[in-house]
Amino acid sequence: MSSKPFISIVLPVHNQADHISTVVTEYEQALTQIPYSHECILVVNGCQDGSLEVCSKLSKQFGVVRVLHNEKKGWGLAVKLGLNEARGDILCFTNAARTSARDLVLLLLYAVSNPGVIIKANRRIRESLHRRLGSLLYNLECRYLFDLSCWDVNGTPKVFPRSCSRLLQLTQDADLFDVEFDVICQRENYPLLEVPVFSVRRHSGRSTTGLRSAWYMYLGVLRLWRNLKRNNS
Repeated sequence: MSSKPFISIVLPVHNQADHISTVVTEYEQALTQIPYSHECILVVNGCQDGSLEVCSKLSKQFGVVRVLHNEKKGWGLAVKLGLNEARGDILCFTNAARTSARDLVLLLLYAVSNPGVIIKANRRIRESLHRRLGSLLYNLECRYLFDLSCWDVNGTPKVFPRSCSRLLQLTQDADLFDVEFDVICQRENYPLLEVPVFSVRRHSGRSTTGLRSAWYMYLGVLRLWRNLKRNNS
């Protein structure tokens, strides 16, 4: 990695027309604290609102903003599309609906200060008791099945150097993308540092993770474990 790394930030956008402009503006203002060039890749996926139009305006307002559009939705799919187009030495992806500009800058600064290390957020607070319990059960399942050391599997931002190339070959298109990310970090012995973040603010709307989707995630983790075990046997 060069002494002046270029940073790529991938933001999946799904039905976020009401707040994505505010989020990106806050990010761009905060990123002036980092003395390195960057790009922001907005991956508009499966939207049924005006997200694409809003993002297109942002690309004209900020020269560092690029927009990708895909008709299909999926967290993992959107992240992969963004990473495939990213030009940075340091790569980052995050959930724009719940990541504050302060936390984004904090984790990027950790990454710049620790070359070769993967940096990820560890969200220490959840909005409600049932979300805390659901998150705890999910993370315990992942830790047990995959022998993971991290405590917040789905925590974002996640920041990693391009040299960790195995992370650019992930296969999951939906919510299990983050589990696969952490599993590959573990199996490839990539050094990983979790940074605690305490913000619970959502820029808008409510989480799409309900009881039904959470149940599917629990079952999905078990299927992923079986598939990876079979592929490595």
